[in-house]
Amino acid sequence: MSFTTPNGTHGITMKPNRIMKWFMARQAKGIRRGKTTMMGFTALVLITAGRKSGNIYETPVAYWSEPDGTWLICASAAGATKHPSWYRNLAAAPDEARVVIAGEEIPVSAEELHGAEREAGWEQIIHEAPRFADYTKKTDRELPVIRLTRRLS
Repeated sequence: MSFTTPNGTHGITMKPNRIMKWFMARQAKGIRRGKTTMMGFTALVLITAGRKSGNIYETPVAYWSEPDGTWLICASAAGATKHPSWYRNLAAAPDEARVVIAGEEIPVSAEELHGAEREAGWEQIIHEAPRFADYTKKTDRELPVIRLTRRLS
């Protein structure tokens, strides 16, 4: 399925600042070195190419493991009106992303979940990380749930 979830009409406003950029870069560096958590969540580094610039971006993102060896991530942006930039970059090139999990870089394909699959993934996320349910109270947008699957290099 394609990435089709629309942005919302209201939500929190997140403007990246120097402190946030520094913090995220520090978290990404730690995950690259084998760290496994960020702010209480199991985290990976999502590596995408900018859909307009082509620049490579590394973004720390919480993830949830599925029994089949795939991983779920959620484009929550903490309840912002719009999807995070990494979601739009991933949508533009879903078969060109990579992740770093506990220091290992892995090529992945991304698929946005819809319908019953999304609901099952969302239930797993809020069961393991109830804080994510609070983000839905801040915005009217549906928070996209994405499955990452290891691909052969």
